[in-house]
Formats: sequence, C-alpha cells, structure tokens
Amino acid sequence: MASNILGGFFLIPIILIFPFFTKILFKFLGFIFTHLVSILLYHPSLNLPLFLGKAIDGSFPLWSTILFAPLFKIFRAFSSIRRSRCRDAPYTEISQGLYVGGWPDSLEKLPPGDPAIVDCTCELPRNKWLHENSYLCIPTWDSRAPRIEQIEVAVAWACEKRTHNTPVFIHCAHGHGRSVTVMCAVLVALELADDWKIAEKMIKEKRPCIYLNALHRAALKEWTLKYDGIHSRCTSNKSPIAPTSS
Repeated sequence: MASNILGGFFLIPIILIFPFFTKILFKFLGFIFTHLVSILLYHPSLNLPLFLGKAIDGSFPLWSTILFAPLFKIFRAFSSIRRSRCRDAPYTEISQGLYVGGWPDSLEKLPPGDPAIVDCTCELPRNKWLHENSYLCIPTWDSRAPRIEQIEVAVAWACEKRTHNTPVFIHCAHGHGRSVTVMCAVLVALELADDWKIAEKMIKEKRPCIYLNALHRAALKEWTLKYDGIHSRCTSNKSPIAPTSS
C-alpha cells in the first residue's frame, strides 16, 4: 500500500511535465517538416507549383492550410522582410493601365482603378480585400517561370480586360521575375513592344529592380515561338477564351 502511494507521488511530476515536452516535440517536428519541405520545393531541379494546392481563384484547400501552416507563415514573413530591405515600389505602371509589382498585402499596395489581377505566386494567398477584383492565378514557384500555356492564358485574359479599359496588375512576391515574365508577353501581345527583350528593357527602365533568370528567358523564347504569331488577337478584340475568376 505504501509503495503504491509512493509510486503515485513519482508519477505526478511526469504527468505535469509530459504536456510540456509533448508541445516541444510537436514544435520540433513541425520545424523539421517545414525545413525539409522548403529544401524540396526550392531545389533547382524541381518545379512543383501545385504542391501547395493553390487554385486558380487564389484559394488553398483546407488540407494545405493545416498541413503547411508553418510554411505559409515563413513565406509571408520572408516576403515582408525582403520587401522592406529592398524598398521596391509596391507596383510600377509600365504602360497606361498595365502595372507590375509585388504581392499586395494591403489595399495601399494595390494600383488605382480597381484593377484586374494576375497572381503569379503559388505560395502566397489571395487577400480578402481582393475578392471584388477580377482575378486570375497562374501558380508558379519562386525563381521558376510559368509554363508557356500559363503565360498564354494570362496574356489572353489581360488582353480581354484591356479591351474594356480595365487596368491590369500582374504580381508575384516581389515584382522581379515571375510577374515580369508575364508582363513581357502581355506587352508584346498588345503590340507595345516588338519582342520580349524590348519589353524587358521597357520594364527595367521604369522598375530597375527586375531580374529575369535563365528559366524566365527560356519560357519567353518558347512562348514567342508558339504563340507570338497570333498576338494580333489582342489588338483586334478577338481574344481566345481563357479560364477566368472574379
């Protein structure tokens, strides 16, 4: 009897401490999981924009929101820190009604005129204050290029919006690469630039921070070979139908 009571006393500290260690263990496992996923997704040989599950309307499925919650916090924090250090303008008007820039985390970082939005990120959410804007997401991983089919869908969609004089805002996380790739194609399709290289120069003159890497350039070259011959559709108001979201 006495031994049972004594054993019970020894169990009390273990019972009290167990939840504390369990909480630490789960946080540690979450950190390891997030770190491993980050390494996987950023590996240069991989391009997995659909891994996080972001849909064309900018939403994330519940399983992704729960499973990758720590990762999404890191993405948002990294985006905010990098933007504050670089001090880039939140958006830049390249031509009348055509804007390129970074992820708008507040209304103040959205161009004027209730623009239609092309979102090139797969890792950042569509914020709640954007649900009144026409919206298209072409999920693309950071430092990667959109597929040429995605570029073409975005081009057709942006051209259709411009035929109605709706401003178009194309953004990625920082307005340096993914969004600039799409904007180059849009400028060519609208006959505001003769080719994507001239379009890149136009953008760089107004937004010096941009940078197209080898993947971005390769995608634009491939898009030019496959689609540039029909870019007159944009100026003739005969844009092909593309998936839309609003």
